[in-house]
Parts: sequence; C-alpha cells; structure tokens
Amino acid sequence: MSGIAFRKLHGLGNDFVVLDARARPLDLSEEAIRRIGDRHRGVGFDQLALIGPPADGGDASLRFFTADGSEAGACGNATRCVARLLLDEAGQERIVLESIAGPLPAERLDDGRIRVAMATPRLGWKDIPLAVPCDTREVPLQRPPLSRPVAVNMGNPHAVFFVEDVRALDVESLGAELERHPFFPERANIGFAQMLGPTVMRLRVFERGAGLTLACGSGACAAMVAAVRRGLAKDRCRIFVDGGELLIEWPGEGPVFMTGTTSLRFEGVLAPELLA
Repeated sequence: MSGIAFRKLHGLGNDFVVLDARARPLDLSEEAIRRIGDRHRGVGFDQLALIGPPADGGDASLRFFTADGSEAGACGNATRCVARLLLDEAGQERIVLESIAGPLPAERLDDGRIRVAMATPRLGWKDIPLAVPCDTREVPLQRPPLSRPVAVNMGNPHAVFFVEDVRALDVESLGAELERHPFFPERANIGFAQMLGPTVMRLRVFERGAGLTLACGSGACAAMVAAVRRGLAKDRCRIFVDGGELLIEWPGEGPVFMTGTTSLRFEGVLAPELLA
C-alpha cells in the first residue's frame, strides 16, 4: 500500500488520527491500527476515526477504533473533531454523520465550538450489556472504596461511579481492573464522577481499549445521564475533565447534547510500513 494522508486533532486533549476513506476504501487490520496508535513508533492517538461515504442520507459515515485495535461504537470528542473538519470543508454550519449508534447531527456555534447530538442512551441491562439482570441505576457491583455504579450505553458501555473526591482515587489502577470486570461481558468505560453542585461535575474516565484519557466525550454524556437518573442533576451540566470543560445537556429522554472546543494540530502521510 502507498502512504495514506491523515490529520491529527484533539478535543480537550482527547486526541485522534482521522483518515478519509470516502474516495478510497481502507481496510486496516487491528495490527495496523495498533502500529499507528503507538505513541513512540507510530503517530499516537486515543482513537482513530475513519470517515466513509454516507449510506443512509447523512453527509458522511464515521467509524471509531481504539488504540488496542478494537472498534468502538461511539466517540463524542472524535465526532466533534470530524464534524469540524467536514463543516470547514463544505462551508456549512450543520452536518449529519452516520455511526453504528445512529445519526449524529452536529453544528458549529457562533463562538466556534461544536455541538453534537449524541445517541439516545440505552438503559436496560441487556443493552449495556451487563452479565446479570439488575437495575442499571444501582448496579450491585462493589470494589471498595467504590460501589453501585450507574450503567449506561452511549453506543459503547459505561459504568459511572459517584465519589466524594475523585482526587483521592487511583483512577488508573481501578479503571484497568474494573474495565474487565465479569459484570461487563464487552468490557466497559469506567467513569469516576464528583458532583460539585447540581450543574457542575468533575469527571475522570478510564476508556475501554485506550486507558485514562484527558477527556472522554461519550463518558461525559454517560455521566450526565447517570447524574440525572440518580437525581443529582437536572438537564445540563458543565463537566470538567482533565483536559478542559464540556457542556452536556440531557432532559431525561432523547439524545444527549455535547458542546466543546476542537483543535487541528497537524497533517501528514502514514508510511506504508505502518499499514502493512
């Protein structure tokens, strides 16, 4: 294979390699994705986003892959970054991206931030999925000092633990352990949320297949849904992640809206040996 052009973007430090396969189909192996994602020998990313032609009336399709080579059903910050690229390209202010989780309408606000309507959360235990039937608002999982997370599927599975002080936790170790807990047959993104008030949250997320990241868009959406379901928040929250701030809105039904900044860092060409 010849080299393939790529762009590197980030949303609040959650970083992505974006490949455009609208004109030229790309079939990347898990090994090739892992090589590209290697921060020492490749380009490095939290997720790889693959743009494809639309199949169902949208402007483009979108697939996501994590640094371990596995495919993810959703990535909110990558969606915002790709939306920004395609809005710039088309000279538009609104766009619809197609994903495994459904259509993702996006728009550019007057201040340049990108707002995306993420999927409607799935809340049943089979939809997460969990290994056993239970109330997903109070999953009977305990791993001291954590207990009883809220489970949400935002196109990928999430478990959100509400804690008194997220700074006091070894998030990386706990996340690595809980990501693969038997409760989660497809693994899970593990969120650690601290409510600072009814409209403000501090959040850290250990992402399935990527580890602890500076920001997780779908994790912020899941945390908002979890807070509303627990009665800790109403319909909008400023969520502070390690890399900055997201505005998340969810009135208790329908899609979750996420607003935040995006940054284009550089462009380049992937060497053929990364793709073999």
